[in-house]
Amino acid sequence: MRRVELLLTALEYIEGHLRDDIRTEDVAAVCFCSKSTLEKTFRCVNRISVHDYVIRRRMMQAARLLAGSPDRTILDIALEYGYSTHESFARAFRQVWNCRPSEFRKMKYELYPRLRIPAENGGQCMMSNRHVDISELYDLFQERKDCFFICCDVKEMMRINEISHRAGDLAIIEAMERMSAAAGEGNLVFRIGGDEFCILTDSREESYAEGIAEAIRARNGESFSGEGREVPLYLHTTAVRLEQKHVRYDELYTGLHEAIYEAIRTGRD
Repeated sequence: MRRVELLLTALEYIEGHLRDDIRTEDVAAVCFCSKSTLEKTFRCVNRISVHDYVIRRRMMQAARLLAGSPDRTILDIALEYGYSTHESFARAFRQVWNCRPSEFRKMKYELYPRLRIPAENGGQCMMSNRHVDISELYDLFQERKDCFFICCDVKEMMRINEISHRAGDLAIIEAMERMSAAAGEGNLVFRIGGDEFCILTDSREESYAEGIAEAIRARNGESFSGEGREVPLYLHTTAVRLEQKHVRYDELYTGLHEAIYEAIRTGRD
């Protein structure tokens, strides 16, 4: 339970101070533990350092502003997240998103959502390594509760990560870019796990969802450039509609993962 409480406190503090100059030492102090204890626990559970998680969350929030507030300048957004120049912000943004901030204004996907450790069953959640918070999309789920999802999972992600962690990051970006390209207007691409993703459509027509899924499958085997080499990428892809009168968050989250597992198990890709 101590690990659960520590991570709950750390994630809550980080989320509330993304616009501040957060150091790992500051987060550790709030958690009443040493920097090494926090870093070890954070890496063990989240597979990322505290510093890298902070950067990714900042760039996620900045990306939302870039896409959703076209009237705001890039420098204005950079200053809001602690970057004194356009250049320093652009470097950090490219490291996370692999594109310039100006290019992202046309994107429509959620890449680095907040991590979520529930107070109850937190230990089981940490063991599963599937604790991404998509609660910010809950109202949209309610509005589209009978619409189709397209769920995707990167094949052989461990093999890609063995090339380098950077190659793994690029594979995730490539997967979401393929999904974004296939998604229609009004559809939202988001991440529900380490290498697991969904498109929430605005359609109740199975043929429409299958058309998007097939467009994604058609690109299986295409390569992306990572660490000086061409890396082929394949996605397990399936369309699913979670029929229920009332959308409960945990059931929705579980149902999306189960759809992915079923696609992998049956070889539907």
